[in-house]
Amino acid sequence: MSAVPELRTERLLMRGWRDDDHDAFARILAEPLVAQGMGAKAGLTPAEAWRHMAQMAGHWQLKGFGNWVLEELESGDVVGRAGLYFPTGWPDLEVGWLVGREHWGKGYAPEAGRASARWAHEQLGRAHIISVFDPSNARSIRVAEKLGETFEGNFTGLGFVLHVYGADLPLDSPARRAGTSPA
Repeated sequence: MSAVPELRTERLLMRGWRDDDHDAFARILAEPLVAQGMGAKAGLTPAEAWRHMAQMAGHWQLKGFGNWVLEELESGDVVGRAGLYFPTGWPDLEVGWLVGREHWGKGYAPEAGRASARWAHEQLGRAHIISVFDPSNARSIRVAEKLGETFEGNFTGLGFVLHVYGADLPLDSPARRAGTSPA
């Protein structure tokens, strides 16, 4: 079993999955507003939350990258997940995020999304990243835009028509900070 690398941001430890994360993720994913961001109409059951965790952990084993658990540095609380996702049939390497409802508005999603994209660029040599979400998910659209992503089109997957936003990497290039695109 290969180890999941740990990343630290200003306020988060991004780490691998542990079985004892289940209670925190069961609470996070039981919230209907959070589960809707994953295409579920209602909150997930504890068993569904466990399968979601197993899928995220398994992605690391199969692909060598994936979503990290987001642990708040100050409190040690699990606040969500973020990272990279590229299952069979997906349009490209995605940077995604899911944050517990009580932590919305704290900026954890863009903080972790930026760290994930940087890792994809530095460790995987990726030059482009996308984010995929339901067109009605205004919060994820705002996060994608904070990362510098723009609308690239639609993708039909998992039985839904989803928006695809994307950006060239690195997200923090001098040209991007200046508001110009790279040559």
